[in-house]
Amino acid sequence: MDRLELIRDAVLKKRFRAFLVSNITNIHYLTGFSGSSALLLITAGGAYFFTDFRYREQSLQEVKGCEIVVPKGSLMACVKRVLRRMGIGLLGFELSAPFLLYHSLKRSLRLRPVDGLVESLRVKKDRYELSRIREAVRRAEAAFTAVKGHLKKGTSEVSFARRLELRLKREGCVRLPFDIIVASGERSALPHARATQRRLHGGDLVIIDWGGEADGYFSDMTRSFIVKGEDIGAKVAIYNTVRRANRKAIKEVAPGRKTRDIDRVARDFISRSGYGRYFGHGTGHGVGLDIHEPPRISWIGEETLEKGMVFTIEPGIYVPGLGGVRIEDMVVVTGKGRKVMTGLPGRLEVI
Repeated sequence: MDRLELIRDAVLKKRFRAFLVSNITNIHYLTGFSGSSALLLITAGGAYFFTDFRYREQSLQEVKGCEIVVPKGSLMACVKRVLRRMGIGLLGFELSAPFLLYHSLKRSLRLRPVDGLVESLRVKKDRYELSRIREAVRRAEAAFTAVKGHLKKGTSEVSFARRLELRLKREGCVRLPFDIIVASGERSALPHARATQRRLHGGDLVIIDWGGEADGYFSDMTRSFIVKGEDIGAKVAIYNTVRRANRKAIKEVAPGRKTRDIDRVARDFISRSGYGRYFGHGTGHGVGLDIHEPPRISWIGEETLEKGMVFTIEPGIYVPGLGGVRIEDMVVVTGKGRKVMTGLPGRLEVI
């Protein structure tokens, strides 16, 4: 059963005659369309793909299984005409739909929001998707390995980030999932710091967070380092705590486990080690066509792990005035347990 058939079945189970998909990543997942402007209408009898003139030829090449509609006017007006012609007065729509789209629809239709309908299909990766994510991991790791020698005392954060970005593109990444994070010294206590002109100094903690891409699928990984210097004992202790939390959480990943249980393993270990108040974010997140997608590995996570789910395990400790450590790996849930997709060493390296 293809993806359009799967989503149609899901729509019918919700007792809708029609469902409008507006999230462009969800549209890409269902149709293969790689452009940036489209709407997808799923009905009991078929699927209608709406786009504008800029993407007419592209949609004819990429989109399969849909009637392609390229109106001269607005896409929304055309969607409403199709629904009116079909006699549909109740429309399901994505909870993430833009307000202007919702405002336009509610004038002539009864609307019912649905959260996560397409995402519930996306959360379990098929064989093709896993192959693309593995390639995105390979590209990211190959790029980092090629430039790692430039990560040393005196190098600026931004120069290393630029060097890594260029290498990622040489490895085949058409785009990057996010701006590369390079944070050193006290700045490494900022979980999502932007790279600056700051140069690495002796004794610095350094966090590098980056990802790769392959055919639209992403990877995400983080490694932390200590620059050779005086008085690094406290930083080594933090690093070792984070690494053990990472490994303990990974070992708990298996089908049937709740995502909050995986988070609890990492969080409890860090708390018992005396650093609980310095770990404030979730332990991980799903990765695929989006860099952040379900499942959510956090203390409020409700999802049950299933075979094919791909996500990060990334505990961290961030001490203001001292610095931070994060170690991030990607895992896929298998039939009986898990497989780590990332392969870079996790042991402490003093550079």
